[in-house]
Amino acid sequence: MKIGYTGIDLPEGKVKFDDKRLNALAEKDNPKKISPYFAEFICDEFVHAEVIALLKSNILDLLILDMEKIEVRMNRSTDDSEKGLLERCLEKLEQEIPLYEVNFSDAEKVVLKEISPHSYKPVLKLNGDEDVNTIIEMALDAAGYMFFYTSGPTESHAWRVKKNSDIVTCAGAIHSDLARGFIKGDVVAFEDYFQYHNFKDCIAKGAAKMVDRDYIVQPGEIIEIRFNV
Repeated sequence: MKIGYTGIDLPEGKVKFDDKRLNALAEKDNPKKISPYFAEFICDEFVHAEVIALLKSNILDLLILDMEKIEVRMNRSTDDSEKGLLERCLEKLEQEIPLYEVNFSDAEKVVLKEISPHSYKPVLKLNGDEDVNTIIEMALDAAGYMFFYTSGPTESHAWRVKKNSDIVTCAGAIHSDLARGFIKGDVVAFEDYFQYHNFKDCIAKGAAKMVDRDYIVQPGEIIEIRFNV
């Protein structure tokens, strides 16, 4: 995930997310490999960012760019309904409200996607005392992401997916073959995993539940996929 930022002292480039859950899994399973999640911070660049971070006091630096873009579109538009949308956007921006925080209809979202205002992306309004890990966590939450995990003696791995993803989508995040040949999934809640020796023990003792392809994976769950390709 790319986090665009301005006016904040942050390390530019890829930064490892200090994931407490992954750290705990690695400590328990002592794997040969640990695969954490990395976010990428990009300075003064919003076009390719998924999330934008800046100080609350500097919010107008971002919103003014959107006002200018929307005013240009409004001057060119001949559609009354579009002009109404643009006027509402300008009103919100003048109130220092990022467009990300405004509710729009599906039709309006199509127009906004075409215009691509910066503040239509998730915007983090920071105090300035947040550490990098906190900012990454806030960005993931604002963009609607969560982590699930795979863990064992070979590797402990954090996997990022959209919240409310089904287990086939999660299987595909690990490898396309797992999604293509999906049969069943075994899922253990994060807290329950630490009550047992390993994943096989979780299955044997009934702590793991076997689920079908429509199961919605919950944040922090540890999963294994049964598949046949």
